[in-house]
Amino acid sequence: MSTFPSPSRRSFVAAGLAAAVWGLSACGGDESTGTAAAGDAVSVGFSQLGAESGWRTANTESVKASLTTAKGFDLKFVDAQQKQENQIKALRDFIAQDVDVIAFSPVIETGWDEVLQEIKDAGIPVVLVDRTVDTSVEDPYTTWIGADFEQEGKTAGEWVAKNAPDAKVFELQGTLGSGAQVDREKGFNAVAGNQVVGKASGNFTRAEGKTAVEAALQTYPETTLIFTHNDDMGLGAIEAVEAAGKTPGKDVQIVSVDGVRDGLQALVDGKFNYVVECNPVFGTQLAELVKKVAAGEDVPEETIVKDEAFDQTTTQATVDARAY
Repeated sequence: MSTFPSPSRRSFVAAGLAAAVWGLSACGGDESTGTAAAGDAVSVGFSQLGAESGWRTANTESVKASLTTAKGFDLKFVDAQQKQENQIKALRDFIAQDVDVIAFSPVIETGWDEVLQEIKDAGIPVVLVDRTVDTSVEDPYTTWIGADFEQEGKTAGEWVAKNAPDAKVFELQGTLGSGAQVDREKGFNAVAGNQVVGKASGNFTRAEGKTAVEAALQTYPETTLIFTHNDDMGLGAIEAVEAAGKTPGKDVQIVSVDGVRDGLQALVDGKFNYVVECNPVFGTQLAELVKKVAAGEDVPEETIVKDEAFDQTTTQATVDARAY
Protein backbone atom coordinates (compact mmCIF):
# COMPACT_ATOMS: atom_id res chain seq x y z
CA MET A 1 0.00 0.00 0.00
CA SER A 2 1.30 3.44 -0.83
CA THR A 3 0.22 6.71 0.70
CA PHE A 4 -1.99 8.92 -1.45
CA PRO A 5 -0.26 12.25 -2.20
CA SER A 6 -1.57 15.30 -0.40
CA PRO A 7 -4.36 16.64 -2.63
CA SER A 8 -4.16 20.11 -4.04
CA ARG A 9 -6.98 22.50 -3.21
CA ARG A 10 -9.94 21.70 -5.35
CA SER A 11 -11.00 24.64 -7.52
CA PHE A 12 -14.64 25.63 -7.55
CA VAL A 13 -16.46 25.39 -10.85
CA ALA A 14 -18.21 28.73 -10.84
CA ALA A 15 -15.95 31.74 -11.26
CA GLY A 16 -15.41 33.77 -8.13
CA LEU A 17 -17.27 31.25 -6.00
CA ALA A 18 -14.69 31.00 -3.24
CA ALA A 19 -15.29 34.53 -1.99
CA ALA A 20 -19.03 34.18 -2.34
CA VAL A 21 -19.10 31.00 -0.29
CA TRP A 22 -17.46 32.71 2.66
CA GLY A 23 -20.03 35.46 2.48
CA LEU A 24 -22.85 32.95 2.64
CA SER A 25 -21.26 31.13 5.57
CA ALA A 26 -20.86 34.34 7.53
CA CYS A 27 -24.52 35.26 7.23
CA GLY A 28 -25.76 31.74 8.02
CA GLY A 29 -26.88 32.67 11.51
CA ASP A 30 -29.69 34.96 10.46
CA GLU A 31 -33.09 33.57 11.37
CA SER A 32 -34.31 34.05 7.80
CA THR A 33 -31.85 31.44 6.51
CA GLY A 34 -33.71 28.46 7.92
CA THR A 35 -31.14 27.74 10.64
CA ALA A 36 -32.11 25.56 13.56
CA ALA A 37 -32.70 26.97 17.01
CA ALA A 38 -30.26 25.88 19.69
CA GLY A 39 -31.13 22.50 21.16
CA ASP A 40 -33.48 21.49 18.35
CA ALA A 41 -32.82 18.53 16.06
CA VAL A 42 -31.34 19.72 12.78
CA SER A 43 -33.65 18.79 9.91
CA VAL A 44 -31.61 17.72 6.90
CA GLY A 45 -32.87 16.92 3.44
CA PHE A 46 -30.30 14.65 1.79
CA SER A 47 -30.62 13.57 -1.83
CA GLN A 48 -28.27 10.74 -2.74
CA LEU A 49 -27.77 10.41 -6.48
CA GLY A 50 -28.36 6.66 -6.50
CA ALA A 51 -26.93 3.26 -5.61
CA GLU A 52 -24.95 2.60 -8.75
CA SER A 53 -21.88 1.15 -7.05
CA GLY A 54 -20.43 -0.36 -3.92
CA TRP A 55 -18.84 3.02 -3.21
CA ARG A 56 -22.21 4.78 -3.30
CA THR A 57 -23.78 2.18 -1.01
CA ALA A 58 -20.97 2.63 1.52
CA ASN A 59 -21.33 6.40 1.34
CA THR A 60 -25.08 6.19 1.94
CA GLU A 61 -24.58 3.89 4.93
CA SER A 62 -22.04 6.28 6.40
CA VAL A 63 -24.36 9.27 5.99
CA LYS A 64 -27.35 7.48 7.49
CA ALA A 65 -25.30 6.22 10.44
CA SER A 66 -24.05 9.72 11.20
CA LEU A 67 -27.24 11.76 10.74
CA THR A 68 -29.43 9.94 13.25
CA THR A 69 -32.06 11.11 15.70
CA ALA A 70 -29.81 10.10 18.59
CA LYS A 71 -27.10 12.39 17.23
CA GLY A 72 -29.43 15.37 16.90
CA PHE A 73 -30.68 15.11 13.32
CA ASP A 74 -34.00 14.68 11.57
CA LEU A 75 -32.85 13.12 8.30
CA LYS A 76 -35.09 13.11 5.23
CA PHE A 77 -33.32 10.83 2.75
CA VAL A 78 -34.17 10.40 -0.95
CA ASP A 79 -32.45 8.09 -3.46
CA ALA A 80 -32.61 9.75 -6.89
CA GLN A 81 -31.86 6.50 -8.77
CA GLN A 82 -29.29 8.30 -10.97
CA LYS A 83 -31.95 10.57 -12.48
CA GLN A 84 -31.54 14.33 -12.26
CA GLU A 85 -35.28 14.92 -12.50
CA ASN A 86 -35.79 12.78 -9.38
CA GLN A 87 -33.14 14.74 -7.56
CA ILE A 88 -34.62 18.11 -8.50
CA LYS A 89 -38.04 16.95 -7.29
CA ALA A 90 -36.48 15.86 -3.98
CA LEU A 91 -34.81 19.23 -3.53
CA ARG A 92 -38.12 21.00 -4.11
CA ASP A 93 -39.79 18.71 -1.61
CA PHE A 94 -37.11 19.67 0.93
CA ILE A 95 -37.92 23.33 0.31
CA ALA A 96 -41.61 22.63 0.90
CA GLN A 97 -40.72 20.86 4.16
CA ASP A 98 -38.66 23.90 5.22
CA VAL A 99 -35.66 21.85 6.30
CA ASP A 100 -32.74 23.55 8.08
CA VAL A 101 -30.09 22.31 5.64
CA ILE A 102 -30.16 20.69 2.21
CA ALA A 103 -27.32 18.34 1.26
CA PHE A 104 -27.02 16.45 -2.01
CA SER A 105 -24.66 14.61 -4.33
CA PRO A 106 -25.48 15.94 -7.80
CA VAL A 107 -25.90 13.35 -10.56
CA ILE A 108 -24.21 15.65 -13.08
CA GLU A 109 -22.70 19.13 -12.84
CA THR A 110 -25.11 21.18 -14.98
CA GLY A 111 -28.85 21.83 -14.99
CA TRP A 112 -29.26 23.04 -11.41
CA ASP A 113 -29.70 26.79 -11.89
CA GLU A 114 -33.46 26.95 -11.38
CA VAL A 115 -33.72 24.73 -8.31
CA LEU A 116 -30.62 26.21 -6.68
CA GLN A 117 -32.14 29.67 -7.08
CA GLU A 118 -35.35 28.39 -5.48
CA ILE A 119 -33.37 27.01 -2.54
CA LYS A 120 -31.51 30.29 -2.19
CA ASP A 121 -34.77 32.27 -2.28
CA ALA A 122 -36.10 30.02 0.48
CA GLY A 123 -33.07 30.88 2.62
CA ILE A 124 -31.93 27.28 3.07
CA PRO A 125 -28.15 26.65 3.14
CA VAL A 126 -26.77 23.93 0.85
CA VAL A 127 -23.97 21.46 1.48
CA LEU A 128 -22.65 19.72 -1.62
CA VAL A 129 -21.51 16.16 -1.02
CA ASP A 130 -18.98 14.23 -3.14
CA ARG A 131 -19.68 16.03 -6.43
CA THR A 132 -19.81 19.62 -7.61
CA VAL A 133 -22.10 21.79 -9.74
CA ASP A 134 -21.52 24.22 -12.59
CA THR A 135 -24.07 27.00 -12.13
CA SER A 136 -24.65 30.68 -12.85
CA VAL A 137 -26.44 31.15 -9.51
CA GLU A 138 -24.50 33.40 -7.14
CA ASP A 139 -23.63 31.93 -3.73
CA PRO A 140 -25.21 28.57 -4.68
CA TYR A 141 -23.92 26.58 -1.72
CA THR A 142 -22.22 27.07 1.61
CA THR A 143 -19.61 24.33 1.54
CA TRP A 144 -18.52 21.16 -0.22
CA ILE A 145 -17.11 17.90 1.16
CA GLY A 146 -15.63 15.07 -0.86
CA ALA A 147 -12.55 13.68 -2.58
CA ASP A 148 -10.19 15.46 -4.94
CA PHE A 149 -11.29 13.70 -8.14
CA GLU A 150 -8.72 15.44 -10.30
CA GLN A 151 -5.91 14.34 -8.01
CA GLU A 152 -7.27 10.77 -8.13
CA GLY A 153 -7.05 10.78 -11.91
CA LYS A 154 -3.59 12.30 -11.77
CA THR A 155 -2.37 9.67 -9.30
CA ALA A 156 -3.66 6.90 -11.58
CA GLY A 157 -1.98 8.55 -14.56
CA GLU A 158 1.32 8.85 -12.72
CA TRP A 159 1.30 5.12 -11.99
CA VAL A 160 0.60 4.34 -15.65
CA ALA A 161 3.28 6.72 -16.92
CA LYS A 162 5.86 5.17 -14.58
CA ASN A 163 4.90 1.49 -14.66
CA ALA A 164 3.35 1.07 -18.12
CA PRO A 165 4.71 3.89 -20.30
CA ASP A 166 4.14 1.96 -23.52
CA ALA A 167 0.60 0.83 -22.67
CA LYS A 168 -2.27 1.58 -25.01
CA VAL A 169 -5.00 2.85 -22.70
CA PHE A 170 -8.75 2.59 -22.98
CA GLU A 171 -10.43 5.02 -20.59
CA LEU A 172 -13.62 3.63 -19.06
CA GLN A 173 -15.45 6.78 -18.02
CA GLY A 174 -18.10 7.34 -15.41
CA THR A 175 -21.43 9.10 -15.97
CA LEU A 176 -20.67 11.75 -18.58
CA GLY A 177 -20.94 15.25 -17.19
CA SER A 178 -20.55 14.19 -13.56
CA GLY A 179 -17.87 15.86 -11.47
CA ALA A 180 -16.13 12.53 -10.91
CA GLN A 181 -15.97 11.79 -14.65
CA VAL A 182 -14.88 15.27 -15.69
CA ASP A 183 -12.17 15.66 -13.07
CA ARG A 184 -10.77 12.12 -13.14
CA GLU A 185 -10.45 12.36 -16.90
CA LYS A 186 -8.75 15.75 -16.60
CA GLY A 187 -6.28 14.53 -13.99
CA PHE A 188 -5.40 11.32 -15.82
CA ASN A 189 -5.03 12.96 -19.21
CA ALA A 190 -2.78 15.66 -17.81
CA VAL A 191 -0.24 12.93 -17.08
CA ALA A 192 -0.93 10.01 -19.43
CA GLY A 193 -3.31 11.40 -22.03
CA ASN A 194 -0.91 10.63 -24.87
CA GLN A 195 -1.38 6.93 -24.13
CA VAL A 196 -5.19 6.93 -24.45
CA VAL A 197 -6.44 5.26 -27.63
CA GLY A 198 -10.17 5.37 -26.90
CA LYS A 199 -12.85 6.30 -24.37
CA ALA A 200 -16.43 5.33 -23.55
CA SER A 201 -18.78 5.62 -20.58
CA GLY A 202 -19.81 2.71 -18.40
CA ASN A 203 -22.03 4.98 -16.28
CA PHE A 204 -20.30 3.83 -13.07
CA THR A 205 -22.05 0.43 -13.15
CA ARG A 206 -20.60 -3.06 -13.47
CA ALA A 207 -22.99 -4.14 -16.23
CA GLU A 208 -22.39 -1.09 -18.41
CA GLY A 209 -18.67 -1.26 -17.73
CA LYS A 210 -18.60 -4.80 -19.08
CA THR A 211 -20.57 -3.79 -22.17
CA ALA A 212 -18.30 -0.81 -22.87
CA VAL A 213 -15.14 -2.91 -22.60
CA GLU A 214 -16.57 -5.67 -24.79
CA ALA A 215 -17.04 -3.09 -27.52
CA ALA A 216 -13.71 -1.43 -26.82
CA LEU A 217 -11.70 -4.64 -27.22
CA GLN A 218 -13.12 -4.95 -30.72
CA THR A 219 -12.82 -1.28 -31.65
CA TYR A 220 -9.40 -0.80 -30.04
CA PRO A 221 -7.78 -4.27 -30.22
CA GLU A 222 -4.41 -2.69 -29.38
CA THR A 223 -5.63 -1.94 -25.82
CA THR A 224 -3.24 -3.20 -23.16
CA LEU A 225 -4.47 -1.19 -20.17
CA ILE A 226 -7.85 0.03 -18.94
CA PHE A 227 -8.17 3.08 -16.74
CA THR A 228 -11.59 2.84 -15.11
CA HIS A 229 -13.22 5.68 -13.20
CA ASN A 230 -14.56 3.30 -10.54
CA ASP A 231 -14.15 -0.24 -9.23
CA ASP A 232 -17.58 -1.49 -10.26
CA MET A 233 -16.93 -0.72 -13.93
CA GLY A 234 -13.49 -2.29 -13.51
CA LEU A 235 -15.07 -5.50 -12.21
CA GLY A 236 -17.25 -5.53 -15.31
CA ALA A 237 -14.11 -4.96 -17.38
CA ILE A 238 -12.56 -8.09 -15.86
CA GLU A 239 -15.48 -10.14 -17.15
CA ALA A 240 -15.18 -8.64 -20.62
CA VAL A 241 -11.42 -9.20 -20.79
CA GLU A 242 -11.78 -12.82 -19.69
CA ALA A 243 -14.61 -13.39 -22.18
CA ALA A 244 -12.26 -12.17 -24.91
CA GLY A 245 -9.76 -14.88 -23.94
CA LYS A 246 -7.32 -12.51 -22.31
CA THR A 247 -5.93 -12.39 -18.77
CA PRO A 248 -6.87 -9.30 -16.75
CA GLY A 249 -3.92 -7.85 -14.89
CA LYS A 250 -1.47 -9.29 -17.43
CA ASP A 251 -2.64 -9.13 -21.05
CA VAL A 252 -4.79 -6.13 -20.15
CA GLN A 253 -3.79 -4.24 -17.02
CA ILE A 254 -6.50 -2.47 -15.05
CA VAL A 255 -6.06 0.73 -13.04
CA SER A 256 -9.09 1.80 -11.04
CA VAL A 257 -10.45 4.42 -8.67
CA ASP A 258 -12.54 3.67 -5.54
CA GLY A 259 -10.93 1.16 -3.21
CA VAL A 260 -14.03 -0.77 -2.19
CA ARG A 261 -13.56 -4.29 -0.82
CA ASP A 262 -14.32 -6.02 -4.15
CA GLY A 263 -11.87 -3.74 -5.95
CA LEU A 264 -9.05 -4.47 -3.51
CA GLN A 265 -9.87 -8.18 -3.71
CA ALA A 266 -9.38 -7.97 -7.48
CA LEU A 267 -6.03 -6.31 -6.75
CA VAL A 268 -4.96 -9.11 -4.39
CA ASP A 269 -6.14 -11.66 -6.97
CA GLY A 270 -3.89 -10.02 -9.58
CA LYS A 271 -6.75 -8.87 -11.84
CA PHE A 272 -6.40 -5.19 -10.96
CA ASN A 273 -2.93 -3.62 -11.04
CA TYR A 274 -3.46 -0.40 -9.10
CA VAL A 275 -6.31 1.19 -7.17
CA VAL A 276 -6.60 4.83 -6.13
CA GLU A 277 -8.88 5.19 -3.14
CA CYS A 278 -11.91 7.45 -3.04
CA ASN A 279 -12.96 7.19 0.60
CA PRO A 280 -16.78 7.06 0.95
CA VAL A 281 -16.87 6.94 4.76
CA PHE A 282 -17.09 10.60 5.74
CA GLY A 283 -20.54 10.75 7.31
CA THR A 284 -19.13 11.95 10.64
CA GLN A 285 -17.37 14.87 8.95
CA LEU A 286 -20.55 15.69 7.03
CA ALA A 287 -22.58 15.67 10.25
CA GLU A 288 -20.17 18.12 11.87
CA LEU A 289 -20.39 20.44 8.87
CA VAL A 290 -24.19 20.31 8.76
CA LYS A 291 -24.49 21.22 12.44
CA LYS A 292 -22.16 24.18 12.01
CA VAL A 293 -23.98 25.38 8.90
CA ALA A 294 -27.35 25.11 10.65
CA ALA A 295 -25.98 27.07 13.61
CA GLY A 296 -24.64 29.82 11.37
CA GLU A 297 -21.02 29.10 12.23
CA ASP A 298 -18.16 29.68 9.82
CA VAL A 299 -17.17 26.59 7.84
CA PRO A 300 -14.37 25.99 5.34
CA GLU A 301 -15.12 26.39 1.65
CA GLU A 302 -14.23 22.77 1.13
CA THR A 303 -13.30 19.66 3.08
CA ILE A 304 -11.19 17.16 1.16
CA VAL A 305 -11.45 13.59 2.40
CA LYS A 306 -8.11 11.80 2.79
CA ASP A 307 -7.43 9.06 0.24
CA GLU A 308 -4.74 6.41 -0.23
CA ALA A 309 -3.56 4.28 -3.15
CA PHE A 310 -2.93 0.52 -3.36
CA ASP A 311 -0.73 -1.67 -5.56
CA GLN A 312 -0.36 -5.45 -5.85
CA THR A 313 1.64 -5.65 -2.63
CA THR A 314 -1.70 -5.17 -0.85
CA THR A 315 -2.45 -8.15 1.40
CA GLN A 316 -5.55 -10.21 2.00
CA ALA A 317 -5.53 -8.94 5.58
CA THR A 318 -5.99 -5.39 4.29
CA VAL A 319 -8.97 -6.50 2.22
CA ASP A 320 -10.53 -8.43 5.10
CA ALA A 321 -10.18 -5.42 7.40
CA ARG A 322 -11.85 -3.09 4.91
CA ALA A 323 -14.92 -1.33 6.30
CA TYR A 324 -16.56 -1.03 2.87
